[in-house]
Amino acid sequence: QVQPVESGGGLVQPGGSLRLACRASSPIFNMFTLAWYRQAPGTQRDLVAQISTLKTTTYADSVKGRFTISRDDAARTVYLQMDSLKPEDTAVYYCHVSLRGSFSWGQGTQVTVSS
Repeated sequence: QVQPVESGGGLVQPGGSLRLACRASSPIFNMFTLAWYRQAPGTQRDLVAQISTLKTTTYADSVKGRFTISRDDAARTVYLQMDSLKPEDTAVYYCHVSLRGSFSWGQGTQVTVSS
């Protein structure tokens, strides 16, 4: 079973940037659909961005124009570049990898946007 591992979270001021990374050690990484979700305290886990095997991307309305998802299949890594961060972006961010109905979650990385 694939175990994604996230990195790159932390504390940032409003208007700042962070880049999250998620590595999944699998020889078939290029076949996975990859996504980032986030969950704030007391809320459900919501989709932030997704990237297909053909690098087609989708974004939640709340992050369009500010966040960019990308993948490097050779490095077996998916990234989430987050710019113009707002306090409401504060959450635990989870990496999600899926293939034909099977999926795995990362352990999550905390992102806190605060002055």
